[in-house]
Amino acid sequence: MKLFLKKYNTKYNSAPFSQIKLSDYREGFEQCIEKAKQEIDSIINNTEAPTFENTIAALDYSGENLDRLSSIFFNLNSAETSDEMQKIAQEVSPELTKFGNDITLNEDLFKRVKAVYDQKDQLNLTTEQQTLLDKKYKGFVRNGALLNEEQKTKLREIDTQLAKLKLTFGENVLAETNNYQLHITNEADLKGLPEGAKEAAKHLAESKKMEGWIFTLDFPSYLPFVTYIDNRELRKEMTIAAGKKAFQKNEYDNQENVKNIVRLRHERANLLGYTSHAHFVLEERMAQSPEKVITFLNELLEKAKPAAEKEFAELTAFAKELDSIETLEKWDGAYYSEKLKQKLFNLDDEKLKPYFQLENVLNGVFTIAEKLYGITFKEIFDIDKYHEDVKTFEVLDFEGNLVAIFYADFFPRKGKRNGAWMTSFKPQFIKEGANERPHISNVCNFTPPTPTKPSLLTFNEVTTLFHEFGHGLHGMLANTTYPSLSGTSVYWDFVELPSQIMENWCYEPEALALFAKHYETGEIIPQEYVEKIKDSANFLEGMATLRQLSFGLLDMAYHGKVQTIDNVKTFEEKAFENTKLYPEVAENCMSTAFSHIFQGGYSSGYYSYKWAEVLDADAFAYFQEKGIFDPEVARKFKEYVLSKGGTEHPMELYKKFRGHEPTPDALLKRAGLI
Repeated sequence: MKLFLKKYNTKYNSAPFSQIKLSDYREGFEQCIEKAKQEIDSIINNTEAPTFENTIAALDYSGENLDRLSSIFFNLNSAETSDEMQKIAQEVSPELTKFGNDITLNEDLFKRVKAVYDQKDQLNLTTEQQTLLDKKYKGFVRNGALLNEEQKTKLREIDTQLAKLKLTFGENVLAETNNYQLHITNEADLKGLPEGAKEAAKHLAESKKMEGWIFTLDFPSYLPFVTYIDNRELRKEMTIAAGKKAFQKNEYDNQENVKNIVRLRHERANLLGYTSHAHFVLEERMAQSPEKVITFLNELLEKAKPAAEKEFAELTAFAKELDSIETLEKWDGAYYSEKLKQKLFNLDDEKLKPYFQLENVLNGVFTIAEKLYGITFKEIFDIDKYHEDVKTFEVLDFEGNLVAIFYADFFPRKGKRNGAWMTSFKPQFIKEGANERPHISNVCNFTPPTPTKPSLLTFNEVTTLFHEFGHGLHGMLANTTYPSLSGTSVYWDFVELPSQIMENWCYEPEALALFAKHYETGEIIPQEYVEKIKDSANFLEGMATLRQLSFGLLDMAYHGKVQTIDNVKTFEEKAFENTKLYPEVAENCMSTAFSHIFQGGYSSGYYSYKWAEVLDADAFAYFQEKGIFDPEVARKFKEYVLSKGGTEHPMELYKKFRGHEPTPDALLKRAGLI
């Protein structure tokens, strides 16, 4: 199977999905790993003295075929998986970990890297080259290059175990999500549920050849259910089902996986000379240390907690007045929040959804990108896609040059994990004078169209689309020389700035006028709705902030110091002590499905959502000052943030864009907390 060993014989060298059979992957990985090994060997065996070009740059360009194969395979394992694919993932993940370790623990290769690093001050390197050299050297040291043989063996064992545990954790969460469905046959039980959600549930039941309505833990099904269903017992059942994913003492239980992942991460950090996993991770972040992160979270907590408690008391009083509810439980939160929001603002998602047809919102975000960054999007039908739901676009600049290829995959289906994310099928880099352009993908789970209605988004889904598209722009507009510094390859607490800043345009009348049009009449969203969207943006913001801070503090509790965890649930409750509003639910545990930190890359990094909010509020304040489509501010944001990737320290890039370091004032003001 030589398909993966050369440029693909496809338009734009795009991923040849239709040519790949599941049975090709194992052999493909073997061949690509072998080719990458040969590329590494040729660097080690080079008889010339180590230079930046023949060692550092050569190392960064090596393994291109393996990287592309990995991106195709693991992207599909998230968006279009199967039992067979998961089995292959379990088999190849340890092999990839071993190969990665073979590189970072290779003494001869490290000697060459160190030889270049030791003379870095005499080399007259560009800023990007200096960054790459530092990154490569640290990459070896942080992955055990200075360890003795016994320690290196131990590190390999830990990394192999962690790779498998993280995969198993994610598979368990997906299995638990897929294994639950609530089947309702009595229409009276659906009182309060909007027509669109009802129709989608009926459609799902019909697709399973069942009577009535089916609801699942997929977000487009789950969220309307717990937000609108009047039947409190059913809301309770659904909320508990969601909250006990992988916490049911069955074959998919993640409690031991959580304990083992945390233990092994700490062991790994200690082996490398760090106090904790968080100390290891944060060395390569803007925040720099666990102490700084905890101080940051607690300072925000101090501002947010009084507001959150006041909001919670108001919500409790409202539920009591409306329905004689004595104690507000977790299954009441979304329901009474929505009712109170309607009372205060006379604005609910069902009123807004007709103005947010998916196609219009997508065209809207394209138009905003065009006005800001001078790029256009044209749907194309002559490149492969991995599922019929996926749409593909050429992204061009005003001269007609290719900027990127963009894949959009928006609807839930079996085999696709929950949530929303951006990823890449091909990175951007410059090699031998050619600027290789990136292939970027946005994956979401929105309510699909039904026989009578197009896909209509809630306002929350609109902001999700804008958020992921912001990550997409970070990938699409990348313009760096070296692949490992390109696009979203930045410090983790900087990566959310491009995504979160995009959400701001969803609240601006000038931007909404471009896409918020009624799907039946074409009428632009009424100004009064726009005002209400803006007014309601801070609705229960204290509670929302407290929730995010609680996740950040839980993450730091797991990773900030070495400890023994006897009981995952008890440990979690202790971490949530200062942020708790609702009564505890015995059957539920958040940690066992906290994929961000136990499967994704957010371990010791969940705080970065709030950190990036500080950056995004400060950055958007600059746009507001000059005009939300101001060409000069947009040019600076594109030049210093979106195109530069990880070529320079993010604080330096931010200061070049903004003129100063960010302050939390804009965020606190926007959130109504000061």
